[in-house]
Amino acid sequence: MFRVLYILVLILYFYLPVQAQDYPRQTVDFDLFVQELFAQQEDENIFYEDLYETLFQYYQQPIDLNNTTPEELASLFILSRPQIVSFFQHIQDNGKLLSIYELQAIPDFDLKTIYQLLPFVRVDNAGMYADSRPLWQRMIGEDNNALILRYERTLQERRGYTSTDISSSQSRYLGSPDKLYLRYRSSVAQDYSFGITAEKDAGEAFTFDRNTRRYGFDFYTAHFQIYNKGRFRTIALGDYQLQIGQGLQLSSGYNVGKGSETITTLSRANLGIRPYSSVLEYAFFRGAAVTYSLKDNLNLTGFYSSKRADANLQGDTISDFSETFTGIQTSGFHRTATELANKGRVREQVYGTSLQYQKQAFTLGFTAVGTNYSSPIKKANALYQRFEFSGTSNYTFGSNYSYTWQNVYLFGETAISKSGGVGSVNGLIANLSNKAELAMLYRYYSREFHSLYSGAFGEGSRNINERGFYTGIKLKPIARWEITAYYDRFSFPWLRYRVDAPSYGDEYLVRLYFKPNRQSALYGQFRTESKGLNAPNNTTSVDYVAQALRRSYLLYYEFAPSTALSLKSRVQFSSYEHEAPQQTGYLIAQDINYTFKNIRLSTRYALFDTDSYDTRQYVYERDVLYAFSVPALSGKGTRIYTLLQFQLVRDLDVWVKYGITNYRNVDTIGSGLETIEGTIRSDVKAQVRYRF
Repeated sequence: MFRVLYILVLILYFYLPVQAQDYPRQTVDFDLFVQELFAQQEDENIFYEDLYETLFQYYQQPIDLNNTTPEELASLFILSRPQIVSFFQHIQDNGKLLSIYELQAIPDFDLKTIYQLLPFVRVDNAGMYADSRPLWQRMIGEDNNALILRYERTLQERRGYTSTDISSSQSRYLGSPDKLYLRYRSSVAQDYSFGITAEKDAGEAFTFDRNTRRYGFDFYTAHFQIYNKGRFRTIALGDYQLQIGQGLQLSSGYNVGKGSETITTLSRANLGIRPYSSVLEYAFFRGAAVTYSLKDNLNLTGFYSSKRADANLQGDTISDFSETFTGIQTSGFHRTATELANKGRVREQVYGTSLQYQKQAFTLGFTAVGTNYSSPIKKANALYQRFEFSGTSNYTFGSNYSYTWQNVYLFGETAISKSGGVGSVNGLIANLSNKAELAMLYRYYSREFHSLYSGAFGEGSRNINERGFYTGIKLKPIARWEITAYYDRFSFPWLRYRVDAPSYGDEYLVRLYFKPNRQSALYGQFRTESKGLNAPNNTTSVDYVAQALRRSYLLYYEFAPSTALSLKSRVQFSSYEHEAPQQTGYLIAQDINYTFKNIRLSTRYALFDTDSYDTRQYVYERDVLYAFSVPALSGKGTRIYTLLQFQLVRDLDVWVKYGITNYRNVDTIGSGLETIEGTIRSDVKAQVRYRF
């Protein structure tokens, strides 16, 4: 009875601020949340669309706080590990939550954190009736059934669509410039997930040809997963991803990397088997996977995957194999005859198992992964590739751990590959006080370490040939102010692409955030990176390595004078130095977003001026549902876009986006077959979603 009264007091005490938020999700700016999380967009190796989609799934189907796991909460990148432990300790001491407002009573939970968390969580009545209908009836009757159709096109003609000669009408690209996307998904958290996604990229043909494995759309992916059936925690058929440990052996791409969120994004969430519904044509598994509970807190996962991968097979007269290839092609494009000839040329098989013991404060796991290719990988004779993986098979074996002691969270993973190479990543996150958090991480990836589906924390695009130490901090000195910063020092003991000697570098970021009230926010950010790279314009016979220094500055301000209108201003500046005079670039952008009933209008006008591609400006744009847009702008010009979202009829939502980029002082845009004659590039995108 006392607990119920206490919650009622909390509700009354926080009634006004919660009411101003229009609880729980009506006025949340999901795009701003993602933008702040991915404040550093220079990392082109992060799968932004996968991250965006996963977070949006949580937004559409909030996590039931009375039926969740520490890893699921960690995957939101909002709560620190000590906060997660405090949450589950509160549940253990007081029983399941009676109301969402009870979060106010949990130690280490401040109002800012709770406001960030509210859109992604809910509290269901612990005694509510569970749906016991057969699975197929639940799927048919589920409200979260949605079919999405998307169309995209660049309006100007690109060189790849022009005739190869005057007397021929055949294009260099085999298909039309239309990009098509289809998606259907039905899912209920902790119950099931079913989905089908299909895509045709611009330039690919929409055709049916068994010889080239084309069946209408160029790429299809489908998944079916069910959860919590007896001792089976997860059963997956079709396409899926795996996120185990710190991603040193198995990483689904669900990671953020280095950015302005310097604490919660450092460690990986041990999510296990995840559905795959993206359109990246290589970063997934195809087959079956299952997680079985041997006993409480002890889960065994087994998986097998077999899929075709793109590769350029070449004749080889030295080895026993008639053909070899240098590596998997990851573009996913099959627009030209050459790209189409490389489609699905190699069969890849991946299999393995993982045993994980998990409790609230402690995790220990062991994982083994094997990979086989139908033809051997044979690298070129470049010196920097001397220690790269070659052959037809590889395997890794490793162990991961995590432990929370009071306000300190320790985590790590270590693995060894068939070559004898070792990879290891270990770190800690500490809540020093309610105003200070600290994160530290050390990684070591030897030059012989080969883990083909890894995605652990690192500076390089792959976990090989790297050592580094990262330190991040978050301070809340006074109310409404927040300071985040990190420093990362790294080295590469062996040569790398375009780096013909062992090299080193460092990187740091400082961000000052101020939120004076619920209607406005302001932050400034400075980042600098120094990294070894072959010197440009070298006239000697031997390449030498010089430090390339890149600095970037960002100032952002948001103001919402009403619930219907929000204004966002952004100023960016960057500089680049590398054995040559300094190059600079800047961008100024103004957003106006307006919402009226079922209509949402987003517009931007941006002005950019850069000396070269090295000072290109990355800027997040609002886009249609399930699309994530971070264009890189270089040269001189303007960028304007308008995104309109409205409900045509009940259960039918429509998005239309038009963007135009006008360049100055150029005759062409782009390069190769993507070249546009002229100074303007305009793109149109339309999407409809029908919910049933």
